[in-house]
Amino acid sequence: MESVMKAFIGTNIIDVKTESILQDQVIIVDGPSIAQIIPSVESSNLNLDSMEEIYDVSGLTVLPGLIDCHDHLASKNYELISRWNLDEPASTNSIRIYKVLEDTLQSGYTTIRDAGGLDAGYKLAIEEGLCEGPRLVLAISIMSQTGGIGDRVSGSGHTNGLVTNPMLPNAVVDGPDEIIHKLRELVRCGADVIKIATTGGASSRKGLGPRDTSFSRSEVRLIIDESARLNKKVMCHALGGPGLRVCVEEGVHSIEHGCHLEEDPDLVKIMAEKNVFFVPTFTVYDYHKSHSAPHVQVRAQQLIDQHRRSFEIAMKEGVKIVAGTDAGGFIHGDNAHELELLVVNGMTPMEAIKAGTITAAECLEIDDCVGSIEVGKVADMIIVDGDPLKNISMLRDRNNIKHVIKDGKNIPISKRIL
Repeated sequence: MESVMKAFIGTNIIDVKTESILQDQVIIVDGPSIAQIIPSVESSNLNLDSMEEIYDVSGLTVLPGLIDCHDHLASKNYELISRWNLDEPASTNSIRIYKVLEDTLQSGYTTIRDAGGLDAGYKLAIEEGLCEGPRLVLAISIMSQTGGIGDRVSGSGHTNGLVTNPMLPNAVVDGPDEIIHKLRELVRCGADVIKIATTGGASSRKGLGPRDTSFSRSEVRLIIDESARLNKKVMCHALGGPGLRVCVEEGVHSIEHGCHLEEDPDLVKIMAEKNVFFVPTFTVYDYHKSHSAPHVQVRAQQLIDQHRRSFEIAMKEGVKIVAGTDAGGFIHGDNAHELELLVVNGMTPMEAIKAGTITAAECLEIDDCVGSIEVGKVADMIIVDGDPLKNISMLRDRNNIKHVIKDGKNIPISKRIL
């Protein structure tokens, strides 16, 4: 692709590294990268005539492209027939997912870690320019034991015997041999990260609750070691009980949910010491408390207060907290709701923005190229009309988003279609 020089003139930059605002700046983008950042008062020597594109963004705010570290872009509801991929033709489902990818990018989210359900073909399509979408970091499928959260069974105990997508292997495993085989298969299918579940959750079946344990300590240790040999990190769905303790003590890369951490405060200290990231996913519980099956609503209501206390303890102990929605059965493209909820639960707007940019990039180990507005980094930026440091909720309103730039390319923003 031919390199295009662009100038964005007069913007206010949220510098997530220094936690400051750089007023009235000029950003020069050369191809996919940020080439120069200078104050407007020092820009007289710039040869703007050499720029192919010039944008007057005076008074607008630019921040790094946002990152969601826990999404499920292929999921559209919590119905079992949908989770079995039997509710519509595969072609219809694929087109639906492409629309979700486009809509998520247009909302300002330039990077997504998909925590299960999205196959590597979508990542390839985005990289080849066949469709627009966020930069993707993929888990492919959720590893769990028989009867665990990844074992999608009906109320009568039936499982889906159909292979609806060979690029999404069934990752239900028991014992060392099955674990090693499945890890290698997931990597073969394009997994960038390994997702495991060591407890139940809010939306899991009756009898598999947030403190119920999946996988033994030795199995978790094997998963971490074999994943490391394959150069992959492990993200772990764990809410509480022994399953949460095991994955923290054994040193997974990130804890997803962690609602009951406040019951074991020493685990929070271990997370800080081991540099284990925490992805609280407030959004999904905000949804479950009023929209899900009756037993799920009850669980969500019970979890919310403990979740808030766990979050407060994690902040106090210096655990690295990153933003993730766990958007799996409700509308996509509203990922910034998580930033709003991080603030509601105790973060400052700057802390929430860092959780959705630079700290999230650290979690995904891509902070050398994205996550902040810096010379030499990839030009992933969103330019908004307003100040999210004064009103974080403004990021949820598509009307406030004036430009989304990913890899230096301006992304057309359309009306919300989902």
